[in-house]
Amino acid sequence: MNDTEIKDKDIPVEEASADKDTDNKSDNKREKKKPGIFRRILRTILAVIVIILLIAGAGIGWLSVREYKPDDVTKIEPEGTSDRTLKRYDSFSVVSWNIGYGALGDNADFFMDGGESVMTADDERLESNLSGIEQEIARLDPDVLFLQEIDEDSRRSHYVNEAERMQDRFPGYTTAFAYNYHCDFVPFPMPPIGKVRSGIMTFSEFPFESCTRYQLPCPFKWPVRVANLKRSLLVTRIPVENSDKELVLINLHLEAYDSGEGKIAQTKMLAQMLDEEYQKGNYVIAGGDFNQIFSSASSKKFPLQEGMWHPGVIKITGINGVWNYLMDESVPSCRSLDKAYAGNDHTNFQYYLIDGFITSGNMDIEKFENKDLDFVYSDHNPVYLKVRLR
Repeated sequence: MNDTEIKDKDIPVEEASADKDTDNKSDNKREKKKPGIFRRILRTILAVIVIILLIAGAGIGWLSVREYKPDDVTKIEPEGTSDRTLKRYDSFSVVSWNIGYGALGDNADFFMDGGESVMTADDERLESNLSGIEQEIARLDPDVLFLQEIDEDSRRSHYVNEAERMQDRFPGYTTAFAYNYHCDFVPFPMPPIGKVRSGIMTFSEFPFESCTRYQLPCPFKWPVRVANLKRSLLVTRIPVENSDKELVLINLHLEAYDSGEGKIAQTKMLAQMLDEEYQKGNYVIAGGDFNQIFSSASSKKFPLQEGMWHPGVIKITGINGVWNYLMDESVPSCRSLDKAYAGNDHTNFQYYLIDGFITSGNMDIEKFENKDLDFVYSDHNPVYLKVRLR
């Protein structure tokens, strides 16, 4: 083999070696680029997380500053012009109804009960529900009316002032309103509930001597507390002619979705108030949505199903004095919102007995019943009571 041949064969070898070096450098560059891309992606993700945390923190801070913090006792100025006088031995009727802010008719399901919906009624359905509720109240024609979940200015009820609307619809009553829920923006779930202004409202053909809102214990801690309910007792007093006694009306809507401590604390406060009024010898009617069943009532007709929301139990032995504990066991007062009522099998539905009255023993019960409206306008049925003062 000559020198020329050797040189000719050496050339490709050197070129191949150079090509390998070039390839190695390119691979190294690619390897160096990969960590850079990952770092950029990681930095972007971290930046997004930080922004979200900052927004969430700012939101919680804003809600904390704006949190509704009512006094333990708040005097309320009554409205209306009723002028009927309450006398001893008078007979009168009382209706209590959780109207579900006009948006929980038979078409509705709700996320807190295992359903999916947050906004449960459009404008047309809200109007239909409210009109139906007003027609039923007019038909029952109560002397005293307790309403729960009545909105003033809430996104869920399309910002309709239901309290003002009811006042206009029933002008012959004296009224009092107390907030149970007052939050500029409820940030859960998705889409969020938004603004809520809601409460309990008492109507009476008898003028009020006084109206007072009593703050109930709130079981929720910060930050959950800032966007949650602040439940209350609305206590109105009516003088009884030619007597040193009063008719004391207690409108209530006790805790629903706590772990149990809230129900116990709120019921204890109610029991204490009942005892104080009993000691004075007053006539007392406490009524509304207890979100609990009296231990004297039987739920056998409406058994609790596994996996569904379960109400608490009010042990009537824990309340001093002689009282009537009224829950109609023949007709459910409430239905579950895990699914719509319309279009589903009603035989296997989850029903509850959680609405009723506690009345002092110095009144005779002339009539008591749940009005079966088939939950068309609300997830609760109205509860009707007729009593006579002894």
